[in-house]
Amino acid sequence: MSTTASHSLWSPLRLPAFRGLWTGSAIYFTGNAMQVMAASWLMVELTGSSFLAALVQTAVFLPMFLLALPAGVLADTTDRRKLIVLALSVQIGFTVLLAALAFAGWAGPALLLIFTFCAGCCTALLSPAWNTSVADTVPREDMPQAITAMSIAWNSARAIGPSIAGFLFAWAGAGWVFAIAVAAAVVMLQVIRRWPPKPHAESRLPVERLWSGTVAGLRYARHSPMILAQLLRTIAYAGTGSALWALLPAIASQQLQMGAAGFGFLMGCLGAGAVAAGLVLGKVRARLGLERLVAIGCLLFAAAMLVAAFVRLPIIVFTVLAIGGAAWMSVMATFNTATQSSAPPWVRSRAVALHTVSALGSFAIGSAFWGAVSGVAGVPITLSMAAVVMVGGIFLARSFPLRMGDAPEVTPGAVWEELFIKDEPHPDDGPVAVELGYRIRDGEAEEFVHAAAQLRASRRRDGATIWRLYRDLGDSSRFVERFIVASWADYLHQRARSTLADQELEARLREFLREGETVTMQHYITER
Repeated sequence: MSTTASHSLWSPLRLPAFRGLWTGSAIYFTGNAMQVMAASWLMVELTGSSFLAALVQTAVFLPMFLLALPAGVLADTTDRRKLIVLALSVQIGFTVLLAALAFAGWAGPALLLIFTFCAGCCTALLSPAWNTSVADTVPREDMPQAITAMSIAWNSARAIGPSIAGFLFAWAGAGWVFAIAVAAAVVMLQVIRRWPPKPHAESRLPVERLWSGTVAGLRYARHSPMILAQLLRTIAYAGTGSALWALLPAIASQQLQMGAAGFGFLMGCLGAGAVAAGLVLGKVRARLGLERLVAIGCLLFAAAMLVAAFVRLPIIVFTVLAIGGAAWMSVMATFNTATQSSAPPWVRSRAVALHTVSALGSFAIGSAFWGAVSGVAGVPITLSMAAVVMVGGIFLARSFPLRMGDAPEVTPGAVWEELFIKDEPHPDDGPVAVELGYRIRDGEAEEFVHAAAQLRASRRRDGATIWRLYRDLGDSSRFVERFIVASWADYLHQRARSTLADQELEARLREFLREGETVTMQHYITER
């Protein structure tokens, strides 16, 4: 594929299914952004507390921290269409109740937080399934631009939604804003019915249970250096940057002496900058590289926080917030793209969920933290502290460098041995011990051990709880690789998760074998 095509934002939008899902997402995100803005400003009007206004952000995003990973397991193992439809239906019900309470004047601070939290739970349940459903509609080479396009839709919503909500709130009240959020969710529901997700491929493997699937997702992230680096960097960036987003109501009301419309415009500036960055992000990322792009984004967003902390001239704050929005979108979209492109199909929804947990979970906790700090130290000092921490996060690149996965690292390979053996155990039986024996050529032990050690990460990542390489004391040319998996079902899943890169590594080990020798394999199952 040409470089121009690979960096073209329009490549995925030429596909009807992606275009339809993208449009539905834009409408849904706009409705959600309007609801969050109205809830935040209504809290300011009801209480005058910057801390409680920041808690609205926590109520929106904390469910992602609590539910996104289980939702990712469900998206990887169940019918994604049913999961999305159920979550949307429940969300519509909660938002209808919230609108009714607002119209009746009964939406007090506690009820506002409760219903916002419930709607956030529904969004958390559908997000991994929705994101992977959208990604399935485009070829792998278009995935970075598809993710960028979805980020543009999300950030366009953050630009347009709050602005519309601010004027509507000032003119007609919060109830009508919540009513529009209901309509947006209904549109999303119709879109998923029109373009349902692709069903999972049929498999004879035992279905993963919720707990074991959750553990498998966490284990994969822990033992995949690429995924782990991206998640840790996301946590640091989102948790620090949440200070500006969470304190925006206080900046509007206390620093700039603005009302609801002005607050909506501030959020719109952040969103508008993000949209503008998305239009050129592919080319900019290709020119700068991942690390330089992220470093520049951190510096620009830190500068935006400092300007918002001390400048009282609205036009300057508006301009700098647009630049900050561009930086925010560039960094977060880069983290998201790197995560999704580094995960094979069996765990992609869980990788998306873990990215969501990292981004929005840290955003929710950070919002509460920075809101509490602002109640003691004030808005300017709080934003200054966050800016310093943001700049310090650049140095994480030394220990946790970013990289996007290559195709062989995420492409499933053919199972290199018959998966189901005669008289196989019950799926729940275990633990299972697996031994692979290698008899290698003389004089190549050191090279073989070095190559075999690279298997540790892939075995642990795909399901092994323990991995060891042993040398036979009675035969210096013989080595035994031994690993343990929790159950027979987990072992079957581990075998099916092998990628082309894993199989290339195994083939490299077989090159060390003596002429005429083969790798021997033995399976043992715990009896007591």
